[in-house]
Amino acid sequence: MAVTLPLAALAPLAPSIRSSYREAFTNGQVWLDRCGISETPLRLAHFLAQIMHESGGLTGQFESLNYSAARLPIVWPKRFKPTGPLDPAAYAHNEQKLANEVYGGRMGNTGTNDGFTYRGRGIIQLTGKDGYRNVTQLLRKHDPAAPDLVAKPDEVISAQWSLAVATLIWQSKGCNEKADEDNIIKVTIAINGGKVGLADRTEWLARTKAVFKI
Repeated sequence: MAVTLPLAALAPLAPSIRSSYREAFTNGQVWLDRCGISETPLRLAHFLAQIMHESGGLTGQFESLNYSAARLPIVWPKRFKPTGPLDPAAYAHNEQKLANEVYGGRMGNTGTNDGFTYRGRGIIQLTGKDGYRNVTQLLRKHDPAAPDLVAKPDEVISAQWSLAVATLIWQSKGCNEKADEDNIIKVTIAINGGKVGLADRTEWLARTKAVFKI
């Protein structure tokens, strides 16, 4: 029997939830069910922990690339001086220029502005043109009328599609099975590609487990 996720359960976790995300969860149980996330409280706890980290407590829509010159060499040491070739001052606090530099030419980004256009978005930060294309295909298996996320990337943050996108990404990366192991490291690597933010994700997991009394 599927575990229902009422909005009341989100209130203590995300008191400043965006209105579009609130609407998404109001109508989103079907996606939690379709993608197997609602099969157990443990899966829901892990899913919520990851999305709370990724979206800043369901407040963020876009990946923030507003870095200072001092921070850039720490985040991308191979790209920015002193160990990389680029002058961090030329990219500091310029999100569009930075996105096109660090994301351009990979993840399916081929156009001059693709890095910025397909920067991280949504409840689980979908990044890269290939990612937007792949999730479009996943959506259309369930709903042939789903939007082309490559053509309309902001649908990723919409009330209608944001939770659907997040749940399909979760399922496609095998996160249900990793959550069944209660292995936050495996789940984090699947979602993030590494262990960025692991401490924060772990704190979120403790909070989401408390909601489901795990």
